[in-house]
Amino acid sequence: MDILEVRNLCKRYPAFELKNVSFSLEEGKITGFIGRNGAGKTTTLKSIFNFVHPDGGEIRFFGKSFSENELDIKQKVGFLSGGVDYYPKKMLKTITSITKSFYREWDEKAYEEYMKMWDLDEEKTPSQLSAGMRVKYALALALSHRAKLLILDEPTSGLDPVSRDELLDVLMELCGRGVTVLFSTHITSDLDKCADNILYIKGGRILAESDIRSFVSGYQVLEFHDALPAGALGQKLIGCRRSKNGYTALIRAEDARRMNAGAAGGDADLETIMIHIEKEGEK
Repeated sequence: MDILEVRNLCKRYPAFELKNVSFSLEEGKITGFIGRNGAGKTTTLKSIFNFVHPDGGEIRFFGKSFSENELDIKQKVGFLSGGVDYYPKKMLKTITSITKSFYREWDEKAYEEYMKMWDLDEEKTPSQLSAGMRVKYALALALSHRAKLLILDEPTSGLDPVSRDELLDVLMELCGRGVTVLFSTHITSDLDKCADNILYIKGGRILAESDIRSFVSGYQVLEFHDALPAGALGQKLIGCRRSKNGYTALIRAEDARRMNAGAAGGDADLETIMIHIEKEGEK
């Protein structure tokens, strides 16, 4: 059974559209949700929870329809959206007291451990916290009601490198306990460290759904010190761009092998793949 199954999700705006977005999440896996700004990541995540009303599609959590079991499903899911905002002058302990009253399986011990780990003081107010500390507090709440699924929208964007590393360690530990994680991010190095799978959205459509190793190994980056090649090889290049010493371009690994082009470059990483694929869209 898939923890989350999304089928043909559609959402239309005057200048943007989610187009039949479909994917599923495996239990106990971390899936990174990537794509450039405006590609549809946040709209997808908010549509899943009906924070914005989708125009079509089916959402199932734990094998159950979200529309028919919303309250029970939300007991098992932790969600953190970007732009964390709370009543700025209320003490954290007051916000926590209100929040935990909504959850039947609130884990006070886990909450205290996260607050201690991230040096959060319940006597402070959100207005006294940095942006990064507000993210940490939101995560402490999201992680403290024994959620089986965590959906996080840009959770590491306001954190310093050490705090980001701590958070990724927490997510990997939770996955070891069977928790499933979906998080969107622009920081691809985070995914290199912890993600099992990748979900790539471009222009409102899912471009790729794969385990991260297969996705990355499916491409190579080629370097050209003079002009870009013409002919059959030139037609296979993806996202040609200027570099310090000439040009770089992406090529599918199978095309590189078939055309014996591997000697012109090397392995691609996730960030390089994204940059070249998005560059291709600018043509």
